Amino acid sequence: MNVLLPPSWPRPKGYANGVMAKGTQVYVSGMIGWDAQCVLRSDDFAAQARQALENIIAVLKEAGARPEHVVRMTWYVTSKQEYLDAAREVGAAYRELMGGYNAAMTAVEVTALMEDRAKVEIEVTAVIPD
Repeated sequence: MNVLLPPSWPRPKGYANGVMAKGTQVYVSGMIGWDAQCVLRSDDFAAQARQALENIIAVLKEAGARPEHVVRMTWYVTSKQEYLDAAREVGAAYRELMGGYNAAMTAVEVTALMEDRAKVEIEVTAVIPD
């Protein structure tokens, strides 16, 4: 995987502008912060984000992929302010579970998610190198 950064651009914080990768592609649907029994155990944004990341890792594992194979992430959040307020905790969980910030990322505030108590949904694309 190669992170794409035009020479005159500053390195972004918390994501990559672009990623180039070659290999087997893995697409993970939007994961929310519920457990394996589909129960939301917390209404805390950071706790839901951590659980969503853990769920992503579990699905990646089924394909033989690991967090470092993630090339793209899209975060759907129900509150931009809650996302920003939880940034420190979410960042710590991200570094612990996913490692470095080398994925191309997008974050979008949405009116609601399909599960009423869900505050964040994250979908990813991973590429397992040839």
